[in-house]
Amino acid sequence: MRIHVADHPLIAHKLTALRDRDTDSPTFRRLVDELVTLLAYEATRDIRTDDVTVQTPVAMARGVRLRNPQPLVVPILRAGLGMLEGMQRLLPTAEVGFLGMLRDEQTLRASTYAERLPENLATRQCYLLDPMLATGGTLVAAIEFLVRRRADDITAVCLLAAPEGIARVEAETADVGVPVTLVTAGLDERLDDKGYIVPGLGDAGDRLYGIAGTVREEPVR
Repeated sequence: MRIHVADHPLIAHKLTALRDRDTDSPTFRRLVDELVTLLAYEATRDIRTDDVTVQTPVAMARGVRLRNPQPLVVPILRAGLGMLEGMQRLLPTAEVGFLGMLRDEQTLRASTYAERLPENLATRQCYLLDPMLATGGTLVAAIEFLVRRRADDITAVCLLAAPEGIARVEAETADVGVPVTLVTAGLDERLDDKGYIVPGLGDAGDRLYGIAGTVREEPVR
């Protein structure tokens, strides 16, 4: 797995504001949107293109266009929805799929409770959106789901990641036969005993939408 921790002062500035517990939900949503757009530039460095020639007002010019089929952007519900608009701003022609994932508290494995994706993702580059890579269970399950649908290139975009989560994703996706990349704005210190990223930014879903869900999102990842 290739790991890219974005190193840019604007990314660091916005991430610092996201961490602040006094940042309200509307500001938090705006910052996530802006931060994801910056991360999207990093995540799409290897996006597939075809060479083309176009007629300018002056002469012919060589250039590139995104290759068909278009990339697929997949937010993981619910918090991943808060990252979608920022990603679409950079990739307006990309298709969008959705994955809803929950962890079984007995087996500690994530399962899919909802999905809206093409049945065949062959030749598709896929971009998974999930704010927090904590324990890694949800991201592993999402990657395995896309691989079963024959995706052949997967990039996960996360606001924050913990070393434990990265290690798990690396170990459990090592043999999937598909290139996997992680792009994140920050690599934090560790997980606490409840599975929260430290120092982290709290529960991303609650801070995005201002209400607590029936399932705490960050610890189950």
